[in-house]
Amino acid sequence: MGLTQEPLVPGGVLAVDAGNSKTDVALIAADGRVLGTARGGGFQPPVVGIAAAVGTVAETVERAVAAAGLPAAGRPGGRLLAEHTSACLANADLPLEERQLEAAVHALGWARTTKVANDTFAILRAGVDEPRGVAVVCGAGINCSGMLPDGRTARFPALGKLTGDWGGGAQLAEEAFWSASRADDGRGPATALLTALPAYYGMASVSALIEAFHFGELPAERQLEAGPVLFQVAAAGDAVALGIIQQQAEEIVAMAVSALRRLDLLAEPVTVVLGGGVLTAGHSVLVDRVVQLLAEVAPKAIPRLVDVPPVVGAALLGLDHTGAGVAAQARLRAAFQLERGSAVV
Repeated sequence: MGLTQEPLVPGGVLAVDAGNSKTDVALIAADGRVLGTARGGGFQPPVVGIAAAVGTVAETVERAVAAAGLPAAGRPGGRLLAEHTSACLANADLPLEERQLEAAVHALGWARTTKVANDTFAILRAGVDEPRGVAVVCGAGINCSGMLPDGRTARFPALGKLTGDWGGGAQLAEEAFWSASRADDGRGPATALLTALPAYYGMASVSALIEAFHFGELPAERQLEAGPVLFQVAAAGDAVALGIIQQQAEEIVAMAVSALRRLDLLAEPVTVVLGGGVLTAGHSVLVDRVVQLLAEVAPKAIPRLVDVPPVVGAALLGLDHTGAGVAAQARLRAAFQLERGSAVV
């Protein structure tokens, strides 16, 4: 692209963490100082197309640049912002998608070099002190990634049941309705979900609740709210709800162990980062079971709940690329004023 001029942030990193519901951008100096941040809308190229999705990121980048007090840049032909763009993006599930998105992001001229990775790698890097470990992300869906300092990675397509996946907030909510409906008509065992779900939604019965969704009286997106109800019922000891949580825990551990094995880390002390809304929501009924199961099959693994924003991980990956040292990484973490993720056990 002939990008030879000096960036507005010499040696710096433009970090992007773009999920389905929101996009976070941080402009980072070479020494780890956070110069500007911004939050924008979700990143959904399968829905709106690559150009429109990257355009949403571009709007957020411009606001982060303005927050840093720098002149607008980053349009094609404009001035460089930083040395490197590190973009961790939802829906970059396959290598081809990563290449397509990387080309689209780099074409905007934000940095001399650009690296696009799946957004799970941001959560992974946010939870470890070096690019070594495995992360399982359980949010709306479920995914897993692993990395080693030599550049080797382990990843999953994460396209749902088509690629063998089970779990995440959307499926947990679906399982809650499925179990309640079967308890209601006698096809399945009794469960407290039969009364807890309609009570939560202000309905007289599961049948009335299903009809409300079917006829549009309740918007379909509100079905996701059944997830927290499922956890409440499980925490109270309901066997059916606990069975669903057990399956989720087993799937989380299965992904982690697969990635550990593929990276030859199964027998080594290594951090397993747990991230995503379902895992970080504080549901001990799930996290405790994940820790227990992981200890049984990978006793040297160290589970850790991530508690810094994923954009920190994207920025750290960028600082890895530019060769910034540990002092820069520490300064970056401190700037977000959040405690490091602590070991679960």
